[in-house]
Amino acid sequence: MTYKGISFPDIDPVAIHIGSFGLRWYSLAYLLGILAAWFLARKMVKRYPNQITPVMIDDVIFWGTLGVIIGGRIGYVLFYNFSYYMENPLQIMALWQGGMSFHGGLIGVIIAVYLYSRYVKVKFFLFTDILACITPIGLFLGRLANFANSELYGRVTTSVPWAMIFPNGGPLPRHPSQLYEAGFEGVLLFVLLYSLWTHSVWVRIRPGFTSGLFLCSYGIIRAVLENFREPDPQLGFLFARITMGQILTIPMLIVGVSIIVWSIKKA
Repeated sequence: MTYKGISFPDIDPVAIHIGSFGLRWYSLAYLLGILAAWFLARKMVKRYPNQITPVMIDDVIFWGTLGVIIGGRIGYVLFYNFSYYMENPLQIMALWQGGMSFHGGLIGVIIAVYLYSRYVKVKFFLFTDILACITPIGLFLGRLANFANSELYGRVTTSVPWAMIFPNGGPLPRHPSQLYEAGFEGVLLFVLLYSLWTHSVWVRIRPGFTSGLFLCSYGIIRAVLENFREPDPQLGFLFARITMGQILTIPMLIVGVSIIVWSIKKA
């Protein structure tokens, strides 16, 4: 039987060639995401000044980047491939081979920002509210990199005309779930959070509200879109067609709602 699907575009896995050096799409997504987030965060604190200075933004972006990389890798090891890395511990440091967890990166950023906020004696949620607004930029670029790398593709489908045959996904057409995630986790979430924070004084004077809304919104979006994404092969479905990604959204929702309620009562 022949299955119809859009052929995956011929995309070079290396985004930029400079002699013998090659910059891959995922690395490029990290670099552009960090630079764009840094630029926008500085603009936000200049336009709506509070205790946070542009210099603090420089510092917190640096420490947050370390949190993303370290936490993202540790999270992937613990949540998605623990047994393999326990048998091959040296591979934990092989970041160039891929394997990062958003939830682990989120925890890493939270720890880094908390420590920095204690150091400069500025409220933790003043930082995280700004970071919540700019994080979708990195999510958007990261999902596009996943698509360019033909990884983290969707489940097999014959019900949508835009189903795609991925080079690494076998001969059957699949949901381009990376693009779904780029649109909802990236574009939609950015428009929602950035618009609320910049246009609503009510939101800005309630530290933590934007952070909690980010956790809730991302958790809901991720839980829904996991139904279109192929589970990680080493894990598969945990039970009743539930994936690890959906399990990890549960604490995000609980914490997010708690922070929103706390921020409203506190104000």
